[in-house]
Amino acid sequence: MAYTTIKKSSDYFNTKLYTGNGSTNAITGVGFQPDWVWIKDRDTSQHHRLADVVRGVKKNLRSDTTDVENTTDSNNGLQSFDSDGFTLTQDSNDHGYNANGSSQVSWNWKANGAGSANTQGDIASTVSASATSGFSIVSWTSLASGSNYTVGHGLGSTPAMIIMKGRHESNSWIVYHHKNTSAPETDYLELNSTEPTADSLVWNDTAPTSSVFTCGTWSGFDNGGTMIAYCFNEVQGYSKFGSYIGNGNADGTFVYTGFKPAFIMHKRTDTTGNWVIHDSARSLFNTADERLYPNLSNAENTAGAYGDDILSNGFKIRGSSSDVNASGGTYIYMAFAEEPLVGDNPATARWLCSYLLT
Repeated sequence: MAYTTIKKSSDYFNTKLYTGNGSTNAITGVGFQPDWVWIKDRDTSQHHRLADVVRGVKKNLRSDTTDVENTTDSNNGLQSFDSDGFTLTQDSNDHGYNANGSSQVSWNWKANGAGSANTQGDIASTVSASATSGFSIVSWTSLASGSNYTVGHGLGSTPAMIIMKGRHESNSWIVYHHKNTSAPETDYLELNSTEPTADSLVWNDTAPTSSVFTCGTWSGFDNGGTMIAYCFNEVQGYSKFGSYIGNGNADGTFVYTGFKPAFIMHKRTDTTGNWVIHDSARSLFNTADERLYPNLSNAENTAGAYGDDILSNGFKIRGSSSDVNASGGTYIYMAFAEEPLVGDNPATARWLCSYLLT
């Protein structure tokens, strides 16, 4: 079994929990200066907020809507990406970031700073890319409706997953996943909806390569406007983008990742179903059942059969909800490591909550 090239996963991805204070709030403990921050209020129904260093810290998009990009002012939301986290302000009008006393979660990824010009595709892009962690942020201006073109992503290897949104038109978040179907370049999912896999020319029926991905003639593109994409390739021992078949009971499918996950996002693909996020920071013990839905503004929920056991080498489904484990249902997932299975700091097992209570 080969060792991972990333000895410390939290140098590139980290979940940071914090409490809002309704005022200036410097969040530290991320472990690096984040280039992409995804924030969600856990207590109340508030939009997901996604900001990145390429678009600018004050420009946010919402994964649970088709809304256009929103720009915060000096009195609201994110104000800076800092060396060990980020700073928020008083949140006077937009209570999804920092309402006084609110419990918040932020998922943080490191790319490569503000980005630079990339000319590998048919049109120029601005790219912040970490080949080490297999993550890039890509911004470009789309061509007119009906045009096919390629965009450079900067990873140096073929993306396993792409999450894409037009910034200035009310259109869906589009997702490519290499295990979505047997021909994933012909299909797509929507991050902001429960819809199953759909067949369309989003990717012009062309698989991404180690240098570019293709944008097709799909009508939902921000034609002539600016686009943003978050691109990922698999890195052994750090990230995994796979699929599994559900079995419909609490003794669910085991999914091997090669590491102990810190973050898992599921989506059913063969019929409607919510996107579901679990992480090891909100769920300290197995079973991890504190969940949030990227396609919904709902507060965090623990009711129902949605849990995962987070293991040293993957995760095991412990719920029978159709969103994560319908019998015969097909699912894709996105996972990032807390600890690698092997290496200088090999993964250790987690406690079961029941053990602590006996």
